[in-house]
Amino acid sequence: MMILPYSLTTADRVEIHELPGRYGDAIDDRDWTRLDTVFTQDAVFDLTGVGSRICNGLDDIKAFMELEAAHPRTHMMTNIYAESDEHAVELRFRIVALIGKGLTSTGSYYDKLVKTENGWRTYHRYVSSRRRDKREAEVDRLGIAL
Repeated sequence: MMILPYSLTTADRVEIHELPGRYGDAIDDRDWTRLDTVFTQDAVFDLTGVGSRICNGLDDIKAFMELEAAHPRTHMMTNIYAESDEHAVELRFRIVALIGKGLTSTGSYYDKLVKTENGWRTYHRYVSSRRRDKREAEVDRLGIAL
């Protein structure tokens, strides 16, 4: 898959900004078919940053969600940010997931995107329990979970 330099338009940014919401709704509703509107067919979903595994391809992502992630939760996406350069279009966002009985989980998602004939899709996602790169906050370095 070749990604060309891309300057994001306002319309691109609006569509990209909706990707986390489409993902959260699909997961919360247990409607794995709606993940087709988030990921490419050959997407990689790297969950090693949260102690899990790497899913290869949309079918593997759906199977993982069905078998390993099918417990009640509510996703809230925050700090959504998209940027592009000559190498890639990237989307970063934080999540807070309510997993029941007053328990929450937080994490960071780092997506690489491609514009397909059906709109923007994630072709690579890395999930981490921490923030990374220059945006890592002091509280993350101290190991404090917010």
